[in-house]
Amino acid sequence: MDAKEIIARRVAQLLKDGDVVNLGIGLPTMVANYIPEDIDITFQSENGFLGLGPAPQKGEEDWELVNAGGMPSTILPGGMFFDSATSFGIIRGGHVDATVLGAMEVDEKGSLANWKIPGKMVPGMGGAMDLVVGANTVIIAMVHTQKGQPKILKQCTLPLTAKEQVNYIVTEMALLKVTKDGLLLEELGPDATVEDVIAATEAKVIVSPNVKKYNFA
Repeated sequence: MDAKEIIARRVAQLLKDGDVVNLGIGLPTMVANYIPEDIDITFQSENGFLGLGPAPQKGEEDWELVNAGGMPSTILPGGMFFDSATSFGIIRGGHVDATVLGAMEVDEKGSLANWKIPGKMVPGMGGAMDLVVGANTVIIAMVHTQKGQPKILKQCTLPLTAKEQVNYIVTEMALLKVTKDGLLLEELGPDATVEDVIAATEAKVIVSPNVKKYNFA
């Protein structure tokens, strides 16, 4: 498994039966491909869908049915389409149980930066600012470092998307839970050690006495 598949698989295990879940663009959309068969998840997309399914098979794409990132998706029986105002009413109204988002930076207090690098052209902030305050649980799915530099920091340096709203950070190296005391290391990726995670993380890491490995059995 590559890093992105490891992350998507572990995030999928955090979701609960009956949840309404929003998946951000990029890596988070992969989570839909790894939902355990014994649970029922309803995926919401801020461009106006409830009931999105996994990515279509190659050659079966319908480019009039795309997720918020503009990539082809599928829709499951019972799924529905609606306008953007209704979609954000669902988000802002607290009807989304969890959102899975990528990030440029996350800090030890659960603040998030995922929309702008100063001096770079960006299309806009998208729905992330609404999602992180509207969803009941915020899960960040991202690779642990960028070009060898930590992405999990003592304090974010980029413009914030939201302050102290993140609940979990899932990388190919670790599952970290944001607590009032800092980042609690609960699980390790397949090839990571506690020492690896601490070395790759600028923020202080609190190691759980019951830390274990990801289990994809």
